[in-house]
Parts: sequence; C-alpha cells; structure tokens
Amino acid sequence: MDYQEINAREVPIQLLLEADPSEQSIESYLDDAWCFVVKRNGKIAGVCVAKAISDNIAEIFNVSVYPEFQQQGLGSGLLRFALAELKNKTVQRVELSTVTFGYQLTYYQRHGFRAERVIKNHFLDNYSEPIIENGIQLQDALRLYVEF
Repeated sequence: MDYQEINAREVPIQLLLEADPSEQSIESYLDDAWCFVVKRNGKIAGVCVAKAISDNIAEIFNVSVYPEFQQQGLGSGLLRFALAELKNKTVQRVELSTVTFGYQLTYYQRHGFRAERVIKNHFLDNYSEPIIENGIQLQDALRLYVEF
C-alpha cells in the first residue's frame, strides 16, 4: 500500500461518488482541499478529502474506497494517514458529518471520533434526490469530531 497526498482533481469522480452521491456537492469541496489517497498496485483504491474550515480546524468531506478494495483495511489505514498528515499541517481538530447509524458511524468511532450534535434534515435539505441506505431514507446527519 502506498499512501500519499495528491491534487484533488486527480481523483476519479466515480470514487468520490462512492461516499457522496452528488457531483454538485463534490464540486463544492474540491477546490483548496487536501486529498489523501491509498494506492494498490499503482492504482488509486481509496481517497480522503479534507479542507480547512478555520485556522486550526479541518473538515473531512469524503472518505471512499472502491468496493473491490473494501474490508481489507485500506480505508482505516488511509484515515490514520490523513489524520496524521492533518496534524502535521497544524490542524488541531477534525470534524465531519455522517449518517446517524450503520458502519460509517462505527468506523469513525473506532478512529477516535466523538459525537457532537445532530444536524436535523441534513440529507433532505442538501441533496435533491433521496439517499437510501439499508432500506431507510437518510434524513439527519451526525456531526463528529476528533481533537489532537
């Protein structure tokens, strides 16, 4: 596995769409973003996109791994790499929004993220099409954070 930082515009849109189903949403956070990838056999297998939202705070907007590379530890290694790189950039706090249930929540909690607040109607207000996971339409988001 090869972990590195690259230009966010070099990441295939198909990979970013694995975690965020809206190209419009993706476009809103790519400029000036830090983009960390994991490569396997020279090909990008996963991505983590983060961006400064204030002096010492960054937000993670997208963490995606192609389905054929999931459940192999690539996403966890990538997130650890991204958090270490953000800390080296003098970021003191990392925030993100995720669904209020399921594997995404436990994934982030395993990496030290803690719940801060619920954002009511996040997925209803910010996406033009319904997002369904495990037969449930996503409505609210959970805001998580980790501090260094």
